[in-house]
Amino acid sequence: MDRLLSMELFVAVVDKGSFTAAAEAYRLSQPMVGKHIAALEARLGGKLLVRTTRRQQLTELGALYFQRCKAILADIQSAEDGLAILQQQPRGHLRVNASVVFGACRLAPLLGEFMARYPDISLQLSLEDELVDPVIGGYDALFRVGHLQDSSMVARPLQPYCFMIAASPDYLARRGVPQHPVDLADHDCLGFSNWRKGDGWEQLAHTYGASPRVGRIDCNHGQALRELALASSGLVLLAEALLRQDIATGRLVEVLPGFLPPPKPVHLLYFPDRHQLPKLRVFVDFIVERLGAL
Repeated sequence: MDRLLSMELFVAVVDKGSFTAAAEAYRLSQPMVGKHIAALEARLGGKLLVRTTRRQQLTELGALYFQRCKAILADIQSAEDGLAILQQQPRGHLRVNASVVFGACRLAPLLGEFMARYPDISLQLSLEDELVDPVIGGYDALFRVGHLQDSSMVARPLQPYCFMIAASPDYLARRGVPQHPVDLADHDCLGFSNWRKGDGWEQLAHTYGASPRVGRIDCNHGQALRELALASSGLVLLAEALLRQDIATGRLVEVLPGFLPPPKPVHLLYFPDRHQLPKLRVFVDFIVERLGAL
């Protein structure tokens, strides 16, 4: 069997979480993926994965081999990218990471235009609110909301991440419209569990001496909180990009516009030695063109 393909399939099984997902990604049958993994295990003389009816887990050998496979495949991709540099034609695969709300509301709507401009580039967008290691994740570019830690990566400033407070017309008709953050003590403030300590409602409490009533409903997903606000469950404090359309159509009403948390900085990060790749260079230029700091 093609050992390189077997390594790619092994990495895909681990990354995607199942033999079925890896088989679909490579347009192979699940039994064929199993044969490739079995061939690797026979060659290495040990099990790479322990499979149960519900999940699979890397063995110690599998975890070590997974990291080595990722590095080898990255080196191969780098070599192929080097050829693309010689051709000076943007082509290849981009891996991009961003937080959930920023990626869904600010980045995703732009990607159709980018892909139309550069038909030889494919792109994988991973959205998660936890910080990831760009090397282990194999990412070409990352978007970060908030203040940055010291890093060896290039950081391009983008338009800031602004916030809004809103509620449904029905909720405000029942509970009244708050005029100052101190009024939040008499309202249901929907909690976003991904706020860092001191952010969100806590920031308003500290700045204005308010006591927002938070905690009856707490959620770690911005889109779910938006739906809760639309269902008249309380006041929501979220990214402007997530609430703007609902406010424009009257489904939500903005409140306390003069008492919002300050905008957070946003940066596009990438390793300096990767910027020479045409696929990354045109992506960075496109993002700065569309989302660059004003």
